[in-house]
Amino acid sequence: MVEVYIDGASLGNPGKIGIGYLIFRDNKLVKKEGVYLGMGTNNFSEYMAFIFSLIEVIKMGEKSCCVYSDSKLLCEQVKGNFKVKNPNIYPLYILVKKIISYFEKFDINHIDREKNKEADRLASEAIGFV
Repeated sequence: MVEVYIDGASLGNPGKIGIGYLIFRDNKLVKKEGVYLGMGTNNFSEYMAFIFSLIEVIKMGEKSCCVYSDSKLLCEQVKGNFKVKNPNIYPLYILVKKIISYFEKFDINHIDREKNKEADRLASEAIGFV
């Protein structure tokens, strides 16, 4: 099972947004990336980090994945514990659910920001914040 750490960043909300993610296989880093995405909200950037990373995992041919995010909202929405009320986020939520369906095994976990520093750094660098 691969492990993925994701984060989105915004400079203002809305403002300039970027994403960062790291993918580990057998505790070894196999991919890391930060991407500038233009303007948007923090929640939009969190979902985009999730989507970008899952696409990479699928491209790697992996069938199981565990994602770690410091966005409690994202984690709880994906798990079905929180409703998606924002009409701009809802299409991303539907896309995420579709992508997740391709995995034989999938899990998402909320983690403290302290445990997600590298993904945060990649997202922040992408918007020129670091």
